[in-house]
Amino acid sequence: MKCDRCKENIKLGEEMNLHGQTLCEDCYMDILSPVKACDPWAVHCAKSCLKKDGSNIEITQTQSKILQILKETGGEEPEIISETLQIKPSDLQREFATLRHLEKVRAEIREGKKILRLW
Repeated sequence: MKCDRCKENIKLGEEMNLHGQTLCEDCYMDILSPVKACDPWAVHCAKSCLKKDGSNIEITQTQSKILQILKETGGEEPEIISETLQIKPSDLQREFATLRHLEKVRAEIREGKKILRLW
């Protein structure tokens, strides 16, 4: 069985049904809990946690790689970052949202294209 959204194979019994679609767990969660990179409450919470305990928040290996790519390139299109890291665009969106809430990255439009860059 294949996911109607991402076309990945789904093991029997692990499929999710939503609005007439058969979905894998990842696509199901993406639909139910969409990513919000621009979320003032999440930014406030992240900043409050940093101030409160005074330590640095640990970032994942993938987030570290994203920051390195942006540092080296000065900014890059999401599709290129996804291809470089060999991750799904939806996974990049989630990682980017977390880094955005920490005010480490942001997006901008350059020459009509969406570019991710360091804060």
